[in-house]
Amino acid sequence: MTGRSLRTARLTLDPVSWRDMDDIAHLKADGGAFAMMLGGVRNRQQAEAEMASDVACWAKHGAGMFAIRENGKLVGITGVHERPDGRGMALRFSIYPWAGGRGLAREAAAAALRQAHASGLRRVIAIARETNIASRKVLGGIGMHVVDQFDRDGHEMLVFESVSSLADI
Repeated sequence: MTGRSLRTARLTLDPVSWRDMDDIAHLKADGGAFAMMLGGVRNRQQAEAEMASDVACWAKHGAGMFAIRENGKLVGITGVHERPDGRGMALRFSIYPWAGGRGLAREAAAAALRQAHASGLRRVIAIARETNIASRKVLGGIGMHVVDQFDRDGHEMLVFESVSSLADI
């Protein structure tokens, strides 16, 4: 899928594939990287089920999840997926804590959001805990705006949105 690969100033984003499975399973098992994601930390079987879903998303929508690499090393994932709660196509991102603080999540998420809109997805949402300041800064920094909120397991969740006009695509 090299035609769908993206490059930024510091990163390479490649659509996730089964060849990434070991790296992504390790990322999803890391509490620092995945504890705040919907569903939390994943075991290998859960990560494999999500990989199957992520590969299918690319086939269905022409958009999906990317493996984020810096100098060839996996630092995280970003991209869009279908929300299991029916809220729509959602941007998500997760990077290892050791890769944080340098703007990599923002750089990668911005590229993934542009690709999602370019693929024809007019509306993309993202969900973040109200207390997750780092994620809120990334989402606001790439132009997403809070449009709703809801409670999930005692946590106030913010719904961010990016809507692209047909002229933007």
